[in-house]
Amino acid sequence: MAWYLVEIRYEQDKMPEVRPRHREFLAGLAEQGTVAIAGPLADDSGGVVLIEAADLDALHQIIDKDPYYLEGAIAERSVREFKPVLGSWVPG
Repeated sequence: MAWYLVEIRYEQDKMPEVRPRHREFLAGLAEQGTVAIAGPLADDSGGVVLIEAADLDALHQIIDKDPYYLEGAIAERSVREFKPVLGSWVPG
């Protein structure tokens, strides 16, 4: 398993309508332990999600089901593998 940092920039005209479905989607993933943390940037131009997945293909199978993605509320999306080493939530 690997961690991935997913950052998106919103399509501002579409985001408000889709946000409730997006948050419901992420809440379900958080309950499963797939999402460690998620939230919007302070300026509300986009958001960041930290997701655990088996590999990059598995990650895309997850994030491509996000209502933001499916309903065109993402202007740009970047994905980077993240290797946590310190922090209260990092397994020993």
